[in-house]
Amino acid sequence: MSGCRAHDIDTTTWTWNVRRQTTPSPGGLVDKATKGKRARVVPLIEEVRPMVAELVARSSLTDGRLFVGPRGGRISTAVLRDATHWDEIVESIGLGYLRRHDLRHTGLTWMADAGVPVHILRKIAGHGSLSTTQRYLHPNHDAILGASPTRCDTCMDTAGPDSAATDVPART
Repeated sequence: MSGCRAHDIDTTTWTWNVRRQTTPSPGGLVDKATKGKRARVVPLIEEVRPMVAELVARSSLTDGRLFVGPRGGRISTAVLRDATHWDEIVESIGLGYLRRHDLRHTGLTWMADAGVPVHILRKIAGHGSLSTTQRYLHPNHDAILGASPTRCDTCMDTAGPDSAATDVPART
């Protein structure tokens, strides 16, 4: 997020082309390739589009950067944490253990729950393998319970396809 530039945002399709990250180095903060070393396209949800449009509009004042530190330069994760009052907010709601990275897990889980196929989620997350993406998905207890057949008595009918339960497909 800290490496995002105005030209990385497509306001026609409302996507963000994630190309770089800002990371600490011995000489200070530097921009470098993403962890997976490949760009990825991330959809921007409707709720953040007005804010992103405003940031894009004023980005010429910040060397094209959407997010800048207090003096206008690259923003570190520590500055971002302080600017959003992250620690205070998560403590106040009783989730002091929550890390910002956990929101990647939440977002990917919500997209999976909304029906986005896992191979698309892998691309959005920038993961090299499906197994990595699958480790990010955490279905809640109700979703797991909801996956059970609603008419278990007819699903377990051993009379075969000619039984009264004609709406349940026969096992082949």
